[in-house]
Amino acid sequence: MTVPAGRTLVIAVLGLGEAGSAIAADLLAAGACVRGYDPAVTSPAGITDTRSEAEAAQGADLVLSVNSAKAAVDAFEAGRRGLRPEGLWADLNTASPGTKRRLAQIAEDSRIPFADIAMMAPVPGRGLRVPMLASGGGAERYAEMLAPLGADIEVLDGPAGLAATKKLLRSVFYKGMAAAMVEALEAARAAGHEQWLREHIAAELTAAGAGTLERVTDGTYRHAVRRTAEMEAAAAMLTELGVSPLMADASRALHERLTPGAQDKPAGVKPAGPAPQRGA
Repeated sequence: MTVPAGRTLVIAVLGLGEAGSAIAADLLAAGACVRGYDPAVTSPAGITDTRSEAEAAQGADLVLSVNSAKAAVDAFEAGRRGLRPEGLWADLNTASPGTKRRLAQIAEDSRIPFADIAMMAPVPGRGLRVPMLASGGGAERYAEMLAPLGADIEVLDGPAGLAATKKLLRSVFYKGMAAAMVEALEAARAAGHEQWLREHIAAELTAAGAGTLERVTDGTYRHAVRRTAEMEAAAAMLTELGVSPLMADASRALHERLTPGAQDKPAGVKPAGPAPQRGA
């Protein structure tokens, strides 16, 4: 713990929505003094309710900003003046790396330690024990304060923005895959083949192994020409079924970008070959 022996850790939680309220409750149960602020709701029992970010941060050893990416900078500007000397500001919002770097610069100019925190799983059901990545100058102190209370924190060796970068890179894959599944199943439902497609998707996910990534990415580059046309046809089918082809259109655009002669193709990428007669 980075507070003098015998003194209770004071933590402010800005944003008491689904994530913030769960984390605040766990901090309270772990013995911390928790001060809360949310313009939309009153702090739960046991948490000191305050009327502003600055009031919540007053005397805090640690401030957890868990409101929203859009509100992150304004919350910091409003709340930083209430921090005690050497108090740490941690931004847990899912914001872009650029926003995290901007917050870190504001913190540096104000001589406030700052940590970029990325929560790597849904908070409900996990609370404070949600896996977190921490980067920036205040990352080690963040872990030193919260790990003894039960937090699951991996400290990254890098500046603010690194934790956000790793989370969002993973989000491109997971959320993109999930969105493609939802769109495909909506179309399958409209076409009367939902159960067939569900079984097919489940089988593919079950069979995935170490070689799946190379097989899928290599095939995407090699067969970009044919797959551009294939996804154009798929988008047209979705339109006919009354399903908005958002992911199908995005897939068509990506394959089109990877075709021979397209701009900004990654260095070392294998050129798209002629369309094979059979196969996917």
